This record gives sequence, C-alpha cells and structure tokens, in this order.
Amino acid sequence: MDKPLRIFGRAREWDGLASFATRPTSAMRGGASLAVVSGRRRQGKSYLLQALAEASGGMYFAATEATEAESLRLFTEALARHTREFIETPFRDWNDAIAHMFRSFSDRPAVVVIDEFPFLSRTTPALPSIIQRELGPGGSGQASTARLVLCGSAMSVMGGLLAGQAPLRGRASLELVVQPFRHRESAEFWEITDPRLAALVHAVVGGTPAYRNEFTQGDAPTSVEDFDAWVVRTVLNPQTPLFREARYLLAEESAIRNPALYHSVLAAIAGGHNTNGGIANFIGRRADQITHPLNVLEDCALIAREPDMFRPGRARYRIVEPLITFYEAIMRKRWAELEIRRAEQVWATSRQTFLTQVVGPHLEALCRALALESGDQLFTEQPSEVGSGTVNDPVNRTQIEIDVVALSAQEANSPRRIVSLGEVKWGEVIGHPHLHRLMRARDLLRAKGYDTEATTLALYGGAGFTTELTAAAATDDRILLVGLDRLYS
Repeated sequence: MDKPLRIFGRAREWDGLASFATRPTSAMRGGASLAVVSGRRRQGKSYLLQALAEASGGMYFAATEATEAESLRLFTEALARHTREFIETPFRDWNDAIAHMFRSFSDRPAVVVIDEFPFLSRTTPALPSIIQRELGPGGSGQASTARLVLCGSAMSVMGGLLAGQAPLRGRASLELVVQPFRHRESAEFWEITDPRLAALVHAVVGGTPAYRNEFTQGDAPTSVEDFDAWVVRTVLNPQTPLFREARYLLAEESAIRNPALYHSVLAAIAGGHNTNGGIANFIGRRADQITHPLNVLEDCALIAREPDMFRPGRARYRIVEPLITFYEAIMRKRWAELEIRRAEQVWATSRQTFLTQVVGPHLEALCRALALESGDQLFTEQPSEVGSGTVNDPVNRTQIEIDVVALSAQEANSPRRIVSLGEVKWGEVIGHPHLHRLMRARDLLRAKGYDTEATTLALYGGAGFTTELTAAAATDDRILLVGLDRLYS
C-alpha cells in the first residue's frame, strides 16, 4: 500500500503498518495477528490508522469514555456496519464480541483498528486477557485473518500491555511508538527555512503535528522578527487551544492523582533542578518521596531519565514535551496575568528566562540527538551512546559540565573510547575559553583511563564562533564547529 499523499512524513511508520496489514497469513505463525500502536497525544496516530484502514478496506473503531455496556453496543454497531452482517442477538459481554470479531474475518487479511483502547480496558480490565485467549490455541483467532491494531495515548496503559507478566506479552508482531517529528522534519512541516527561527519554534511546540494547524489555526511565524508576536498571539493567547494544552497533557494521564505535586516536579526540572536531590529540595520533599511521581511521569513519557555518562548512579531528568517546559518556566507563574490578556507584558519580562531556561537546554537536547543520528558524518566513528556528563576537576575544585558526550561501544579488555566531547551555547559567541574547558575535561578523562586519542572536541553554537576559533578549527580536524545551519542541514 502506498502512503497517502495527505500524510506528511511518517514513512517508516507507514511501512511498518502496511507490512503488518498485508503480510500473507501463510508467512506468519497462523491465524490473526496483533499490533500495538502508542504515542503521546496529538502525534497523528488516529490520522495514520484511519488512513491505513481506508487504504486496506479495514475497520476503524474509536472508543469513547463510556460505560462497558455502551462501549460494547457501539463496537457491535461498528462491526455490523463494516461486515454488513446483521447481528441478531446482542453480545452479552466482550467475550462474545471479541470471539465474533475474529470469526468475521476469515478469507483475507483484514485490518481491525481499535483506537483509544485504554477507554475500553479501564471499564473492562479483563479485555487484554480476553484478546490473549482468543489469539491463543483453541481461540477464534486461530482461524481468522484479522490484523488487530490496538492504539492508545495513555502511555502508562499502553506500555503495560506488553510488559512483564501482562496477558498480551509475546503476542504482538508489531509494536509501534509514534514519536513527534524530529527537528529537521518539524521545520519542514512548519515550512520554516530559517534555522534560528526553526529552533525557537521547536523549543516552544516541539515536533507535535497537531500544533501546526489545529491548535494555531495555521498561524506560523514568518521570520525571527515575527517570533515574539507569534508567541503572544498563539501560545500566550487565552483564545487559542494551545494556551491550556500543557495543563491538559497532564490532566489526561489517569495515573496522575495529585496534579499539584506533579506540576511542582515539572517546574523544578524546567527551572534547572534536574537531579533527584535538586527536585526534592525545590518542592520541599525528601528524595525518597519523589521517587513515585518521577516514575509515573517517566511511564507517561512526559519526562526522561538520562544517566550521567561519567558518574554511574547519577542521573538528570529532562521534560520530553517542550510545550510543558514552556508552560512551567514561563506561563504557570504568570497565569493570572495571561488570563486577563496581558501577554505582551508577560512576554516582555519573561523572554530572557525563555532563552536561558527553555531554549538553551532545548538546544543541548537537539545537539545530542544530532550526535546520535549523524555521528558518522560528524566524528571519526558512529557513537553507540550519547548523553551528558560531569567531570570532576580536583585541582581547580570545580566540576566541568559536558553538554554532549559521545562514547563508542565498550570493548572487552580495552579502555572506553570517547568519540566526542561537546559544549553547547545558544546566545553566547563561542571562543577559545570554551574550547579550553573541553581540552581540560579531555585531559582529566584520559587520566581516569578513557581513550581520548581520537576524541573530537565539538562546539555547538547558536550565536556563532569567534574568528580565532574558526581559524583554529580549519587547521585541526579534531575541532568541530556546528552552527544552526549545520544542525538543520
């Protein structure tokens, strides 16, 4: 199946779904097959699966928040419409409905999409077990050609479907997580060609497709000079859906029972207090009291735990959704003013905070992503791990923070090779002092037993580089300068 022209990007996702939908039964273990599709809200999962069902002549059913009886009735009606089969006796429960669904598809591969599956499993907790039974030996799925796709946005629920001792573990032949667009793809989607403007917009809305048209009515900034006005008329405007979106992202997660606590945790991370102890101190709790909320936010795919590359056991937390970072750092503290339409005044006094607490850390994350995705084009080899790290400098009694650490794969009986050490600056022209910090860190790591013979010292700058540093990089292939143009090329 060719990907419909109306779908932007998503080539890999479409190829995976199309292969799952069209694979002959004889090439599989026999009988029906299962796919689990998940991803945070607003990423276009439903749009993608509706197109898949349409292209394959399959069935698409979107569950709603309803009682078990109503959900069962709605599913029965959707199944009857698709199969054009008169279901004389209403199904007693989901046992009958799932068994009948599989029996309804027996002559050719047929896609059956159940979207917003968590709504169903919440009122019928046994539903995953029912599907597992019908897919197993003796179940109705053994003689079926159905390609069942379960989709949902509740990441804690969807992630648990195939984990641990879950009934469906080992049953899915496709597990697909629909991610936000990457920064280059996002710039193309927003039709932005200026790398600086693209980075600024991405720091606010990330790569979520729905924010381009549905949430901003198609309003995109026309230039860097228009960016401030665009922020005021979109994300800081109480009349746009984007204004309250960050709040809704948290409220929609059923695992979050105490929103005030979780907002405080997110505010701590957005403010740069990104270690376990730093978060605990910021919100006034003991470190052991925030373990659960951190785990819940991680399960919901709202934050990510990123280990320190040089200090085992220590990690930093990062908010995954840029819009939440923007809300916690800029909007939450000034919410009352924003609601009475004082966006211009709020933004005028918050713009510097945006550049330091939002754009700066966001650029670091983009540079780490670049190092991992395109490391073979930047360095002497493709790194196997990319992150950040801290190097102790006992002589100067300080710590050197390394924004981008790229390591090679660990080899037995050999020291770990450091492919690259990187410094990232958004609003500061990068010069020799930044390079010397990386050199100092490299020497300290060599003394600790790391292989730094071919380490590339990378400097990632949003405001450019000094003439002297540019000249030095031109004569030393172990010095790499990455500007915004290269980040988006």
